[in-house]
Amino acid sequence: MSAQLIDGKAIAERVRQQVGRQVDARRDAGERIPGLAVVLVGEDAASEVYVRNKHLACEKAGILSTQHRLSADTTQQELEALVDQLNDDTSIDGILVQLPLPAHLDSRPILERIRTDKDVDGFHPYNLGRLAQRLPVMRPCTPKGIMTLLSESGLQVRGMDATIVGASNIVGRPMSLELMLAGCTTTVCHRFTRDLESKVRQADLVVVGVGKPGLVKGEWIKEGAIVIDVGINRLDNGSLVGDVEFAPAAERAGWITPVPGGVGPMTVASLLENTLFAAELHDAQLAGK
Repeated sequence: MSAQLIDGKAIAERVRQQVGRQVDARRDAGERIPGLAVVLVGEDAASEVYVRNKHLACEKAGILSTQHRLSADTTQQELEALVDQLNDDTSIDGILVQLPLPAHLDSRPILERIRTDKDVDGFHPYNLGRLAQRLPVMRPCTPKGIMTLLSESGLQVRGMDATIVGASNIVGRPMSLELMLAGCTTTVCHRFTRDLESKVRQADLVVVGVGKPGLVKGEWIKEGAIVIDVGINRLDNGSLVGDVEFAPAAERAGWITPVPGGVGPMTVASLLENTLFAAELHDAQLAGK
């Protein structure tokens, strides 16, 4: 392997420690401890793991984490009522509704119901719109975490040609906005894209988040390119792999994220940063009254 690994675990740990120091400073100054409310509906196994990881990360950083576990038959009205309650709770700085929701629930009005200054996932149309206008407030966690990975690795992306594979609202679309803000020329590929290979081959920076193991072939990677693999897929043998063929890609890339241990830890680290930032926003709001 010639590529250098981008160690998401180590960088995420540094971010967590920095957030922890800032939370300790708030406590020492007699200020309120940031609070995060996580809402989990139903018993999706993967969501259980994600929620547990987020709770543990909050504990380590000194952030107060409350979990609201609702049954799978929770109604739209009941979930919306809980969001309203958390919106009004001054001890809660961030609200995270774990996706996916059960099939009978519509996530869009739920996410839009969260107060924009408590939208620590960064999914609200207001926050995405701010990012599009180059005025970010709450930034979506995974793209924000990727930008931190790049900067903490000393990688300057201004002027690069970037190809994003996947156009989801959670990763692909906000990622394109983050990279444009950083000075990249971005191409976003999706299921209707023709000749994906040529789009990847021309890229100095490739970000892939689709959920299809081995979608991007290693031989497509430009020599010396930066490869960010957001995908995480469990194979029949139980192993976890990304959306990029790792071994052949690592022979060609200059830098590459492993799966697991690359982007995943940074998503949680960014959530901690956003929760602390939300607490600071709320402090400023109170001071201005």
